[in-house]
Amino acid sequence: MVYTHAALCESMRLYPPVPFDTKEAIDNDVLPDGIVVKKGVRVSYHPYVMGRGQRLAGFSTGEMVREGPNCRKMEFHGKRLVHYKVVPTAEEGWKPVFNSYLTSKMEGGSLGKASPSSQVAKLPRSYPLIGSSFAIFANRNRRNQWFAEILRNTPTGSFVLHRPFGAHQIFTANPTNVQHILKTQFHLYPKGDFFRTTLSDFLGDGIFNVDGETWKFQRQVSSHEFNTKSLRKFVETVVETELSDRLLPILSAAAAEKSVLDLQDILQRFAFDNICTIAFGFDPKYLLPSLPPTEFAVAFEDAVRLSTERLYAIFPTIWKVKRVLGLGSEKDLRQAVSQVRQFAENIVREKKEELKEKSSLETVDLLSRILNSGHLDENFVIDIVISFILAGRDTTSAALTWFFWLISGNPDAEEEILKEIRDGPEAPVYDEVKDMVYTHAALCESMRLYPPVPSDTKEAAGDDVLPDGIVVKKGARVTYHPYAMGRMEGLWGGDWSEFRPERWLQRDPVAGKWSFVGRDWYTYTVFQAGPRICIGKDMAFLQMKRVVSGVLRQYRVVPATEEGFKPVFISYLTSKMKGGFPVRIEERAES
Repeated sequence: MVYTHAALCESMRLYPPVPFDTKEAIDNDVLPDGIVVKKGVRVSYHPYVMGRGQRLAGFSTGEMVREGPNCRKMEFHGKRLVHYKVVPTAEEGWKPVFNSYLTSKMEGGSLGKASPSSQVAKLPRSYPLIGSSFAIFANRNRRNQWFAEILRNTPTGSFVLHRPFGAHQIFTANPTNVQHILKTQFHLYPKGDFFRTTLSDFLGDGIFNVDGETWKFQRQVSSHEFNTKSLRKFVETVVETELSDRLLPILSAAAAEKSVLDLQDILQRFAFDNICTIAFGFDPKYLLPSLPPTEFAVAFEDAVRLSTERLYAIFPTIWKVKRVLGLGSEKDLRQAVSQVRQFAENIVREKKEELKEKSSLETVDLLSRILNSGHLDENFVIDIVISFILAGRDTTSAALTWFFWLISGNPDAEEEILKEIRDGPEAPVYDEVKDMVYTHAALCESMRLYPPVPSDTKEAAGDDVLPDGIVVKKGARVTYHPYAMGRMEGLWGGDWSEFRPERWLQRDPVAGKWSFVGRDWYTYTVFQAGPRICIGKDMAFLQMKRVVSGVLRQYRVVPATEEGFKPVFISYLTSKMKGGFPVRIEERAES
């Protein structure tokens, strides 16, 4: 089979199974072309490059020879196989990517399929000692977008980032890996020492920064806030009061005055008042018509931002030295954390006084329950308060900010939501809010594209191998990436970039009503999954749906931006819209 033999040789000229090989000189030498080789130097010859050298293969080095050295053709047809014809299932114009480890491979896979029009993001180049520091620094202001581009174009939806001094961090957008990390091998992937040490000044022993019994206690004691009775009370009293007495009057005034509001700031104030009221029995009154200055909010923002900068530091030693010396950003962080802890401490002490005066409170909130449980270590209780403020203030406000932005540019989806709102009572209570199916789908779709927590990191407590074959060494950081997962064609289809609530819905052909069709938590990881799945997810949805219902029934939210403006998604511990969300409020004509 001479021709077949020739075709195989020609194929391996272009795509050699071993693209290069390296030797090490055991003595000084001079190569025939004059290059001096010192003892110990590595010398590599490169079959992949040699197969593309014009001096060796002629001018048509990228073409496959059909017959003879002087008869190169633009295409190689070969002879048809006797029984089968192998046909690539790729789009027209697609070209496979040659990749190699010890041996070569054709890059590809269901999660990492790249269309010819897409720009394939290359894996970041790694150098001795410093790893991929150059690429990390170059993409420091677009981390989420960068990781999403890489993950979207990898064969398995995972890759290994090489950090300085030999440290490795694994990133994945593969649901099978996520289930392995968050459920199957949950015990092997705790938050870990790196995360805990880095955020300890700010979060201390709060629920987001601990593992083991400390985490279990906080989860158990807080779970009482999320039963049906508590959720009903939350919607029908706390959210309703904040919405009717504060948020809607502010929007009404803005509509009458034709003024511009930063909706992101308004929603953060709204969520902050809500979480403090329901969890601590304390109303900070940040959402008032005067929009009072919020020193605590500024300090909290600074503490979140500066703590996150620690997490993403290329060389952590720098911030550790600065902390010891009290310099620069670490000095600012110390001051911000001090203000935040003072605010939380005041809440705790006021609650203690209240508990002394009353043997039993009419409303037993989370803070009262913790203090009555016998945990009287004030620092520990303060840590819990700070974590709950972070969870309640920043996540729902981020989700709603991006929701209103997306709805403003999708009138069909807005009209469907309005139909759902108008079919219900003017002031929907728990049951009506819970049954807002299209609104629920629209919120899920918004968070798919702009998740409040775009990534989450665990630390391997032992050696492991992920389902896609990536080897995990003890102490390695493993990050699953909800932001990237919401952008994977293999998970959401070719229209993943579109805001389409209908992807979560199924219409009853007889009744014509929508029903919600959810995704498994390992594909849609906005609320985590497994034992650490967010216990506040139902409360968050109820709060968001009541806000959407109350606002959109009466007003249109119109971005006060130039035509063509696109907001920038940024994140610290939680996500934000860079620079805020300036809007104008317009009253709806009654229909």
